[in-house]
This record gives sequence, C-alpha cells and structure tokens, in this order.
Amino acid sequence: MTCMEQDINKAIYDKIFEEELMPLIDAAYNFAYHLTYNEADANDLVQEAYLKAYRFIDKYESGTNAKAWLFKILKNAFINGYRKKSKQPKKVDYEEIINYHDEEDTNFSSYVDLREEMFQGLMGDEMTIAINNLAVDFRTVILLCDVEGFTYEEISKIIDIPIGTVRSRLHRARNMLKEQLRAYAKSLGYKEKR
Repeated sequence: MTCMEQDINKAIYDKIFEEELMPLIDAAYNFAYHLTYNEADANDLVQEAYLKAYRFIDKYESGTNAKAWLFKILKNAFINGYRKKSKQPKKVDYEEIINYHDEEDTNFSSYVDLREEMFQGLMGDEMTIAINNLAVDFRTVILLCDVEGFTYEEISKIIDIPIGTVRSRLHRARNMLKEQLRAYAKSLGYKEKR
C-alpha cells in the first residue's frame, strides 16, 4: 500500500470515527459509570474503549450499529480490567479514607445519579439505587435494554451470550427490581394486583 493510499484510508477511518462513534461518548460514559460506580474509572474505561475503537476502526463496517460495536469494546475492556484488578493484591488508599471521614454527609455526597438529567422527575433515587444494587450481569442487561434501548439481539452480541440468556437475565433482573421496589411503591399508594 502506498503512502497516498494509507493517507486516504486514514482520512476515511477518521471520518467514520468522528461521525459514527464520537456522538456516542455520553452514552458510553453512562454505561461505563454504571459498570464502575466511579467517575474516574468510568472516564478511564471510556478512554480505553475509544482508543481500542480507533485502533481497530478498520474492523468496523461503516453504517452498521456503531453503538453496539462500541459498547461491546467497552464491556470487554471492563471485564479485562476487572479480571486484572481481581488478580492484584488489595490496595488501601489512605487519602480516600481520610476524605471519606472528612465529608459532612457521607451517605449522600458520594452518590451520583448518573442519568439525572435524562430521568429528572421520571426515575427517583430508589430506582437508581435498586438498579445499582443488582449484580453486574443483571444490571448490564437492564441498562442496555431499558435505558439504552438495545434489542435482545444487539445485547446478545454486545455481551456475548445467547438471546435466551439475555431474556432470562432481563426477566430475573426485572423481578429483582420489582421485589426491591415493592415497599416503595406501596408507600406511594400503589396497590399490588392479585
């Protein structure tokens, strides 16, 4: 391949990256934050996913589902990072402990509602807390389906599981949420159907 052909290919790939992947950065951050529960880790995860996406942009077929492709890269980066961290000995961040004790209201100051702008008035803290309390496998399918709007087929490809498993996890996750939110719904005056 000549230098001119390489320059043309690079320009094409840069355009695809800018037009199809960069507009998804907020959605990628939201997904990353729900996986990590930490702003800095979510930013690092998104950065890593975008670097990998750029590096392998030649593997992406322009015009296909860019969001699913990017989320799969992000999910794989999260899993790889999780595996790597789980093999490392535990580290104590003394500065974090000091900051934790210095905070005035530690119960609420460290909690951030990720989708606050999008769901303001629609989804209360109870719902967000309930979703965050789910195990990562269940939380992931809820976020991808009910928040991000992916189809079962897209979720299956993103997290590399059969569609039947997606349906099963989604069903179980919704039932877990229902159980967690039952008392809250009653306090709002909702009655259980029999």
